[in-house]
Amino acid sequence: MIPITVVDVAAAEQLVLQVLRSGAIAQGPMVKRFEDAFTGVAGVPHAVAVNNGTTALVASLQVLDLQPGDEVVTSPFTFVATLNAILEAGATARFADIRDDDFCLDPAAVAAAVTPRTKVLMPVHLYGQMADMGALVPLAEQHGLAIVEDAAQAVGATYEGRAAGSYGLGCFSLYATKNITTAEGGVITTGDDALADRLRVLRNQGMRQRYQYEVAGHNYRMTDVHAAIGIPQLEQLETITDARRRNAEALSKGLADITGLRVPQVLPGRTHVWHQYTVLVTDDAAVSRDEFAAKLTEKGIGNGIYYPKTVFDYDCYRDNPNVIASDVPVAERVARQALSLPVHPKLTEADLDTIVTTVREVLGA
Repeated sequence: MIPITVVDVAAAEQLVLQVLRSGAIAQGPMVKRFEDAFTGVAGVPHAVAVNNGTTALVASLQVLDLQPGDEVVTSPFTFVATLNAILEAGATARFADIRDDDFCLDPAAVAAAVTPRTKVLMPVHLYGQMADMGALVPLAEQHGLAIVEDAAQAVGATYEGRAAGSYGLGCFSLYATKNITTAEGGVITTGDDALADRLRVLRNQGMRQRYQYEVAGHNYRMTDVHAAIGIPQLEQLETITDARRRNAEALSKGLADITGLRVPQVLPGRTHVWHQYTVLVTDDAAVSRDEFAAKLTEKGIGNGIYYPKTVFDYDCYRDNPNVIASDVPVAERVARQALSLPVHPKLTEADLDTIVTTVREVLGA
């Protein structure tokens, strides 16, 4: 089986052992070292490490002082953490449709979704390519909206030279399968000194100094063990991303011009870090998307469906008054057609040839 993802943290062994042998394994100097390095990735002065990517989203919304009934406009085509974070922060989720060329928010749909209660715009930079920030930022400014970027899958991605996580509050996941991992972890990036200060206090039970409580806080801290896992990868981010790009280019070249298969695009002015290589299996394909996935698995090609439904299309959300479902036909179609193929750095040329050959065989190309 060629797996959909491979987790490789071997380079962190010595640094992790250093932390373990020190006897000081909670948040400490290694977390600070990781944060300092991450500011360079996002191009902002502040990076606040937390215990996971969902926490990053929740904390970012919490420091914006949202009130009950305040709305966050976001994508319906995303991992459930996006929606869960909005609900945990006590806000109301409203959705705008996506485009099928970048799988991200459609600015025209966002403009139509904004209401007088909207306070936050939360674009999701899906699969490794940023949303159309050139159109979304003016919309946010026009309506006085804060921007919280769900950049969980987009570490190192750029839009016209500007990095993901630099537009307001940037939220990154460092989960095991992400391009950069700390096993579990997250980071919030910002250029706002005051918000960064509030986030650091919030993550530490509301304490600035021990037993000096300023707010009702939480334990959102990252440990030095987790930071030590991530530091060597962060140092190799460019190498990791280049490998993913080369693999994506090889796949796109080999899978071009197959009836019923649409390969992903890198849109002008953007860079793609290829967290996922996601194709669309269109209605004129020889088999359905689900049949395609099953046949690939049978033939030893790992694959994944990210995501099988729009994020609000589950029983646990249907009667929630803080989840405002909407008509999102593009997102619904993409959810029926999207499938991700392996693109991780551990793929060999032989692996890539096997993936291409197998996909073409299954689709009769």
